[in-house]
Amino acid sequence: MIQYYGTGRRKTSTARVYLRNGGGEFKINRKGFDQYFPNETLRMIIQQPMKLTETTTKFDVLVNVRGGGPAGQAGAIRHGITRALMEYNADLRPALKEAGLVTRDPRIKERKKYGQKGARKRFQFSKR
Repeated sequence: MIQYYGTGRRKTSTARVYLRNGGGEFKINRKGFDQYFPNETLRMIIQQPMKLTETTTKFDVLVNVRGGGPAGQAGAIRHGITRALMEYNADLRPALKEAGLVTRDPRIKERKKYGQKGARKRFQFSKR
């Protein structure tokens, strides 16, 4: 059995994505695609690289994802699928790069600073 692997990351989420020859079935943490992601927008985000390269019905996608919330996990899965597709065929890279799917999104939560309520918010100021 031929399979292609890609690791995707976004915020605090990490996704391990396996592409296997098949009919386009999605399994995320052993659950169905619609069951794991009821939000239509997140499902669209995940399918972007497959639709762009017209490989939607070519592969079954198996994903193990952990950490973060639904949006971060969706971004991590998309990144993982992109990397796995590039392992399958390096000629797909320019199209994926142009769509902005190859680059890992570096934005993460900023750390809380001491003497402050949060990363940027201060404690309430009082003159007296």
